[in-house]
Amino acid sequence: MAKRVTKAIFPVAGMGTRFLPATKSVPKEIMTLVDRPLIQYAIDEARAAGIKEFIFVTSRGKSALEDYFDRAPELEHTLRKKGKTELLEILKSTNMESGGIAYIRQNQALGLGHAVWCARRLVMNEPFAVILPDDVIAAEKPCLQQMMEAYEETGGSMVAAMEVPHERTSSYGILDCKDDMGSLVSVKGMVEKPDPDDAPSNLAVIGRYILSPQVMRNLNKVEEGAGGEIQLTDAIAKEIASERGVYGFRFRGQRFDCGSKVGFLQATVAFGLARDDLRDELQGYLDELSASRSAAQ
Repeated sequence: MAKRVTKAIFPVAGMGTRFLPATKSVPKEIMTLVDRPLIQYAIDEARAAGIKEFIFVTSRGKSALEDYFDRAPELEHTLRKKGKTELLEILKSTNMESGGIAYIRQNQALGLGHAVWCARRLVMNEPFAVILPDDVIAAEKPCLQQMMEAYEETGGSMVAAMEVPHERTSSYGILDCKDDMGSLVSVKGMVEKPDPDDAPSNLAVIGRYILSPQVMRNLNKVEEGAGGEIQLTDAIAKEIASERGVYGFRFRGQRFDCGSKVGFLQATVAFGLARDDLRDELQGYLDELSASRSAAQ
């Protein structure tokens, strides 16, 4: 049986330049999707999967992210005094237990692999998860929880995967598949951002990983890869020939790329329509908007 995974790394050191000027003073990870910041969706997904220790790899200008997970005694007192118990419970759900969260600085922007490597002393010799908050996945059962259930059977290392248009393979790490077993795919190769003409498939790696401790050791030896950065894909690929193996997992759910403006807007609409308290009014507005655009044409 695979060793239980209780630690997760959240690489949040990026500057969020695609969302300037908002990210001049607000970390991208606490930009709100409806009424919750992106990072809260990632934390909730990790909790549902059994994660107990949360490791954030940050950089300068991320103090607001750290404050978000701290208690707000004055606000709690005000809500309690006004009898707003429902809001108080929502607020409490954002608090993290003392000792359950850690922050590590990445002082050079050397890629995702380097960001993960920065947390090596906190992971030690244990399997660990990696969650990229930019990838928000709407699913009945959270994506990482789905992966954990499959990982209990396979062990090794596992990456979330989804089909992408072939012409967009140059934007992703792409899997070269050995055996396709439906939800699970055994991997014989991984290529970071290949030219569409050279891509071995259109099965792309999405921002959820369950990794063996050997992957962290591999990062000690990985040299600069695509884009002059230390690629996590390269460290995972070194595990393919091992007994542990590497698997792709086709998750059930819809992924939104909230690292892009269009993806963020799409997610806002989708999550808004999924809310009972917002659906009717939002759908009415969208219907009116569609009708007025059709009339204008």
